[in-house]
Amino acid sequence: MAGEAHCLSYTGCNFLRQRLVLATLSGRPLKIRKIRAKEEDPGLRDFEASFIRLIDKVTNGSRIEINQTGTSLYYQPGLLYGGSLEHDCSPSRGIGYYLESLLCLAPFMKHPLKIVLRGVTNDQVDPSVDVLKATALPLLKKFGIDGESLEIKINRRGMPPKGGGEILFSCPVRKVLQPVQFTDPGKIKRIRGTAYSVRVSPQMANRMVESARGILNKFLPDIYIYTDHMKGVNSGKSPGFGMCLTAETINGTILSAELASNPQGQGAAVLPEELGQNCAKLLLEEVYRGGCVDSTNQSLALLLMTLGQRDVSKVLLGPLSPYTIEFLRHLRSFFQIMFKIETKTPEEEHMGGEKVLMTCVGIGFCNLSKTIR
Repeated sequence: MAGEAHCLSYTGCNFLRQRLVLATLSGRPLKIRKIRAKEEDPGLRDFEASFIRLIDKVTNGSRIEINQTGTSLYYQPGLLYGGSLEHDCSPSRGIGYYLESLLCLAPFMKHPLKIVLRGVTNDQVDPSVDVLKATALPLLKKFGIDGESLEIKINRRGMPPKGGGEILFSCPVRKVLQPVQFTDPGKIKRIRGTAYSVRVSPQMANRMVESARGILNKFLPDIYIYTDHMKGVNSGKSPGFGMCLTAETINGTILSAELASNPQGQGAAVLPEELGQNCAKLLLEEVYRGGCVDSTNQSLALLLMTLGQRDVSKVLLGPLSPYTIEFLRHLRSFFQIMFKIETKTPEEEHMGGEKVLMTCVGIGFCNLSKTIR
């Protein structure tokens, strides 16, 4: 194994999470050089350092070496350990930044993961906790990762810049993953959503709901948008509001869209009516893009297909995001796996934008640290 696992080398700060997650799963050491070497403030940012500490917490025996300026990182992965943990995320990025990677790693731990993450639950950069709860958990269930212990619970909301939110994520472990054939998204049957407001008038949430319904009611009668107004200590440290919408199809595909207000003291004030309308339009655009997995979770679906049993998995996706395209390149570097990519024109599918059918044979990844009971 040591002979095979020659060190992979990369330059630059892009796609740091992808590289660390895939290095951890494949057991291959990794060296990243010239991280923001030419900038005035070189090296790793605080949120990246926080992410590396999180990876260190969920693994056992990892070796991480960072040079003095933070421009070079060497990572030799240990075993995924899991257990009950807590982590304070950097408030400069949302909790979604950390949670996305934990979703990839959690099923392959030695002990079921139960982790409390603190920080910003909803911002404008990363997928919010609401969206990951609504879309990523059903996706994990498709691959056979389910059970009562699979949950994301929002204890407190935190908006940027100060955060103050808290969530609980727990996930059971699995020895092997099921292959999936997920090629027919089906028609949209209902829309659900959450309009949240913290440290502002609860009326904000109602105004967002009304404006979003004004657009969506033209297409579908079954729409229910919850209002979530957290008070006191549960509302974090900064004011803000936002909305997360999900469209569910008859075949269990879930597509999502979300928007959050500008952080306090940054940019122009946003009207809740505008935010609600724009969020509804974003959801319609996501439905137009289509596919069986929304654009937030494309890379998670491809990773779970790669790690499945030695059998064919197929998933129909909407247009690939740039993040997903880079992820496919990394999958080839770490696991030597190639996907068969077929484009489907809108005429063939009778609807929406161009779709991509992704097919691969899993590598038969087996969670060796999970004891068979």
